Amino acid sequence: MDSILVKGGGALNGEIPIAGAKNACLTLMPATLLTEEPLTLTNAPRLSDIATMTQLLQSLGSEVAGLQGGKVLAMSSYRIGNHTADYDIVRKMRASILVLGPMLARDGHAVVSLPGGCAIGARPVDLHLKALEAMGADLDLRDGYVHAKAPGGRLKGAVVEFPFVSVGATENALLAATLAKGTTVLKNAAREPEIVDLAQCLRRMGAQIEGEGTATITIQGVDRLGGATHPVVTDRIELGTYMLAPAICGGEVECLGGRMSLVASFAEKLDAAGVSVTETERGLKVARKNGRVKAVDVTTEPFPGFPTDLQAQMMALLCTADGVSVLEEKIFENRFMHAPELIRMGAKIDVHGGHATVTGVEKLRGAPVMATDLRASVSLILAGLAAEGETVVSRVYHLDRGYEHVEEKLGACGAKIERIKG
Repeated sequence: MDSILVKGGGALNGEIPIAGAKNACLTLMPATLLTEEPLTLTNAPRLSDIATMTQLLQSLGSEVAGLQGGKVLAMSSYRIGNHTADYDIVRKMRASILVLGPMLARDGHAVVSLPGGCAIGARPVDLHLKALEAMGADLDLRDGYVHAKAPGGRLKGAVVEFPFVSVGATENALLAATLAKGTTVLKNAAREPEIVDLAQCLRRMGAQIEGEGTATITIQGVDRLGGATHPVVTDRIELGTYMLAPAICGGEVECLGGRMSLVASFAEKLDAAGVSVTETERGLKVARKNGRVKAVDVTTEPFPGFPTDLQAQMMALLCTADGVSVLEEKIFENRFMHAPELIRMGAKIDVHGGHATVTGVEKLRGAPVMATDLRASVSLILAGLAAEGETVVSRVYHLDRGYEHVEEKLGACGAKIERIKG
């Protein structure tokens, strides 16, 4: 099993190209199941999660080819030859549940295993299922699978009001509603850039959608969708992660392709901590304003609030801040599993339920640590960049699910980082 070796202590200077968004691409790929015509995605990230979704779609009868080194995904689902998404594939990744809505909308039936993914909380799929039920689906859960049918072979438009904001449920309902008969209104919908990106892609395919990026999305169902070519939006989580690199160890880095609109609330916290973020023609330039960063309090919230997927990385920065910071996690339970590993590196962190109190220290110390989930893995790498001595991060298969070529991107800016093959 691979691990990452980081030798800390040096500042970073240079530029880092930001990839297309993993979470957007994983949502866009199942859209191929809605049409007989080709769907092509450009600016696709090259990640293990994308490979898993490719495997899943291929198991359903889709043709998926990676072009230009994997940066372009050419997909075709002329027919869905298999309507069962097996546990052996779905268990690897939570986003696999997003094939349910499209298959049900196009062919009126689907059988999908309940999904897996990072162990950062229960993250149930009940909101996905309630949305599809509101659209007329008959659902039967047995033996770990969702057996779904649309009476008469087609879903019906409905008003779906989510009791709380759910990105995945909004995505599944949006995908399904494009081919439903009549009008569907999604209330208390997620507003993330990935939702906007999905709506833009579906509109290119002929869908009639209004209101994406707001809490109410209206979809007028159509009889069929066509093919399209669509660029995947910039990955705001990778962007935020690399913005933290010069903040935590000094220097100046330009994140190519970054936009302030993707990370506004995050950038506000960096500014309060004493980190400068400047928009340029090519992206975002980040540097410490002067000296040690200052403590700030952080509460994770749905977009446009502070992203839960940047909480672990922000904690790594605050471990060396001047003062005491409080981080409140309001999206997922069990999302402070990186804290014990940071403590091994000399951090002072006290976790109580959904709150973590971080008392900044002058310096972290290199240590052997273990990644517990995707975002925790990269937070430990960031901490290692600022630590004295060597840090070895094990179980980095989590890292490979969401970050491409971390060693090369950080190494090009002067980081002493290498992958140790296991």
